[in-house]
Amino acid sequence: MGENRDPRPFEARLADADRALTANPRDLRALIAKGDALVGLGDARAGASFYSSALRGAAGGVAVPPDLVEELQRARIAVQDQGARFQSYLTESLARSGFDAAASSDRFALSLDLMAGRKRLYQQEPRFYLFPGLPQVQFQPRETLPWLAAVEAAAPDIRAELEALLAEPDLFRPYVERRADRPNTDSLGMAANADWSALFLWKDGEEQPDMARRCPRTLEALAEVPLCRVPGRTPSILFSRLKAGARIPPHHGLINTRLICHLPLIAPPGSWFRVGNDVRGWSEGQAWAFDDTIEHEAANDSGQDRTILIFDVWKPEVTEEERALVSAMFQAIDGYGAGGKAWGV
Repeated sequence: MGENRDPRPFEARLADADRALTANPRDLRALIAKGDALVGLGDARAGASFYSSALRGAAGGVAVPPDLVEELQRARIAVQDQGARFQSYLTESLARSGFDAAASSDRFALSLDLMAGRKRLYQQEPRFYLFPGLPQVQFQPRETLPWLAAVEAAAPDIRAELEALLAEPDLFRPYVERRADRPNTDSLGMAANADWSALFLWKDGEEQPDMARRCPRTLEALAEVPLCRVPGRTPSILFSRLKAGARIPPHHGLINTRLICHLPLIAPPGSWFRVGNDVRGWSEGQAWAFDDTIEHEAANDSGQDRTILIFDVWKPEVTEEERALVSAMFQAIDGYGAGGKAWGV
C-alpha cells in the first residue's frame, strides 16, 4: 500500500486541507490530507477521525475516482491500526486500575466491547407487546431466580419421564404449526418443520391432561416456579426436540414481561444457543432463563437429537400488581374478538 509522499511541511499541508474543507466539508481527498497532516504532527487519534470521515463518505454512495481508492484503503488500515493501539492502551490502563475481564463487572466489560466494536448492541424487540423500563438483560442472573436450583435437582426424574415419551416419537409435533385464522408467511422456514418438534404438558395456558398425567414429577418440580399466567395464553410447558444438524434461525419473542427457561435433559456436545452476543452450549441438568425478545437462535451441530424442558416465567422485576394488570389486559384483548392467541415459547 502506497504511503503519502507529499514533501511539504505538515503545517502547510494542514492549512491547505482546511481551506479545501471550508469550501467542501465532504471532500474525500481533503479529509484524508488533513488526517495525514495531523498524524504527521503527532495527533494520530485526531487524524484517524478524519480518515474515518472520509471512509464514511466513500461508503455513502459518493463517486470515488480510481486514484483515490488506494488512498482510502491506506486510510482504512490507519484507522484499524489506531484503534488497535488505543484498545491496547486502554486495556493496560484499566488493568493497572484493577479491571479483570474475567472477574470484574460483566456490564462494564460489555460496555468496552460495544465501544470497541467487538460486539453489537442487542435490545428487547418484542413482536407484540413492550412493557417499558425493564432491564436489557440477555440471560437472567441466576441469583435473581431462587427456584432454579430446585428445578435442576429434579432433572434426573424429569429425564426419566421424558425418555418414556421419546419411546413414542409420534407424540412430538412440529413446534410451529400453521394457523387457519392468520397469514402463514413462514419467513423462517420453520412452519410444520419436524426438525424442531414439541410435546406439550401445558399449551397456551391450558393443561394437556393426557401428557401432564404422564409427567407428575416434572409438574411437581415446577410447582414453586412463578409461571407466567395469562389465561388462554401462558404458561406453556413442553419438551422441545431439535434434530441432529437442525437450526432455529434468529428471531424475537412476542412480549418482554416474561423469561423463557431451558432445562437441558439430552444435550449432546455441539448443541448451542445464542441470545444477543452471548453464545452458550447446553449442558445436561444446568438450566438458564433468558429474554426471548432479544434476538436469539439455536443449533444442534451434533450427531444426536437435543431435547430440553421449556417453560415461561414472569420476570422478577415485574411486580404482582403489574402481572395482574398485564394478564387482565390480554384477557380484555381476547374478549374483544377470537384469535390472536398461541404465543408459544
